Amino acid sequence: METVSTIASSQSTGRCVYDVLSAAGARLERSCALGDGLRLAQWYNHDDSPRYVEPGHHTVSVYLNGGFGTYATSHPERHGSPGRICILPAEHESQWIVEGDLRFLHLYVSDLAWAERVVRLIDAEPRAMTLEERILEEDSELVHWARLLANEQWASADSRLLMNSASHAALDHLVLATARPAKLSAALRPRGGLSSQARRRVVDWIEAHLAESFTLADLALQAALSEFHFARMFRVSMGITPHAWVAHRRFVRACCLLSKRHDSTPLDHVAATCGYANASHLSNRFRAELGMTPVQFRDRQS
Repeated sequence: METVSTIASSQSTGRCVYDVLSAAGARLERSCALGDGLRLAQWYNHDDSPRYVEPGHHTVSVYLNGGFGTYATSHPERHGSPGRICILPAEHESQWIVEGDLRFLHLYVSDLAWAERVVRLIDAEPRAMTLEERILEEDSELVHWARLLANEQWASADSRLLMNSASHAALDHLVLATARPAKLSAALRPRGGLSSQARRRVVDWIEAHLAESFTLADLALQAALSEFHFARMFRVSMGITPHAWVAHRRFVRACCLLSKRHDSTPLDHVAATCGYANASHLSNRFRAELGMTPVQFRDRQS
């Protein structure tokens, strides 16, 4: 479980939603890093007025209890209730009035998690896409996801694995249903970046060579750029570094290989197939991401 420190002001541009709520007086009831760039938090709030200004990350919010006196000042006709959902894009701004009690679940989506989804599901440049803002609407799939997670013991390794899987599915649903071309302000609009053709070449080349050891120069060659310019343009386009992208894709491949419960493939072989130095390196990655070993992960597969 994790705690969050109080931030002095909730009005600053770019202040993440997590920090705004803490500064505004909401109580963090529990929090969990799910791995793969996803973080979950359950909050309680009462008689408050938080404001979000371009938080820089996407937030999925589902009301669990109360919220009948909660509304966004931009939509005063819409009031909350259990089961209502909000999608808050990274670049959005909103002022909220919370009257009475409200308990809600938040899923915070990192640049890495966003980039992976956009490239894999809709073959688009991550910086060019955002989520469609949704304020106190209905979505049965997201409500099912939230109620499932709300009833789990977040500190349990088994629960964490279920929560990770369920949150991935919820985010996939969200991207396919509400991803839209971004209309960024001048301050947030990035310049440069890889062409769509170069991005596809690089991403495809990485997938084909995950088992191998390669360098930034190898990746830059696929885009016909110098190492310096490639690293910069990759980050502009994807929102993350080439190293972070490769590390994530290796971990995803390892999860796929270990997803068969009765598969007895030695861990050294799994590690080599995914580009890890050895089984110990693979195990360290799993502990960091999911809080369990690869063997525990495989044993918990249904």
